[in-house]
Amino acid sequence: MARRKNTDPTAQRDAKLLEIAQRQFHLETLETRNWDRLDFHDVAVWAIRAALEEAFEAGRRAGPANTQPQP
Repeated sequence: MARRKNTDPTAQRDAKLLEIAQRQFHLETLETRNWDRLDFHDVAVWAIRAALEEAFEAGRRAGPANTQPQP
């Protein structure tokens, strides 16, 4: 059965953030679990940079086509 594409922008954003966090930080979830071992992680600065760059690019691609400043 085909899955319907979620059109809720907040849900789409959250899904993309989770995808990035799973790929870059190997996290299972971005939900608070109220357990330090599960909620706090040591992360290398280069992994943070890679995740931020990926999120930035995802936002740029999702934004309006004409984002160049007008003279």
